[in-house]
Amino acid sequence: MAGKILNLNVEKYLDDLLPKRDAVLSEMERYAKKHDVPIIGPACGRLLYLLAQISGAKRIFEMGSAIGYSTIWFAQAAGPGAEIYYTDGDPKNAERAQENFRRAGVEDRIHILVGDALSHFDETEGQFDLILIDINKHEYPAALQKAIPRLRSGGLLVTDNVLWSGRVLAKSKDVRTRAIQQFNQMIYSSKDLFPVIIPLRDGVAVCRKK
Repeated sequence: MAGKILNLNVEKYLDDLLPKRDAVLSEMERYAKKHDVPIIGPACGRLLYLLAQISGAKRIFEMGSAIGYSTIWFAQAAGPGAEIYYTDGDPKNAERAQENFRRAGVEDRIHILVGDALSHFDETEGQFDLILIDINKHEYPAALQKAIPRLRSGGLLVTDNVLWSGRVLAKSKDVRTRAIQQFNQMIYSSKDLFPVIIPLRDGVAVCRKK
């Protein structure tokens, strides 16, 4: 969903600056808007692409991937030989994502895992260069605890929706809001991470593991 972090005119200005995406990503954006599918959007997609490239990430795990929009940004940035793990709990999303990967020409570097993202993460061996957290918000603290030990030194942990349309500012009984507030406190108090929250769209946390 669109965030309420930036002034709407500033957000439109930034969106208008974005270069046109390729045919597959553009079609995915239209589909997501029409069917109310949550995707990170092109501004955050470019951020993911940049982070994957400058970190040299080749082994990437996504906790929450929907129709594979963010996955394609990662796959295009990481290039041939990359190993990217897509996860989503909806088989229909996964089926559509697989077709999107085929059309984008990146299906050979993506593993599709359908079901609970945290369970699949536990079952997938090895360290990762980059981990994306974009699952059910109440699971963010647990996802962080699982992710840190599996991230290589110098690797990146990227998390979407950490400003939660500004709802993080207030005391709340909402489980999702409280979980995001707890997550943000955890990354800034962690001795293992160097975090920065970028107020782009709905807030993106970028953490480098020391």
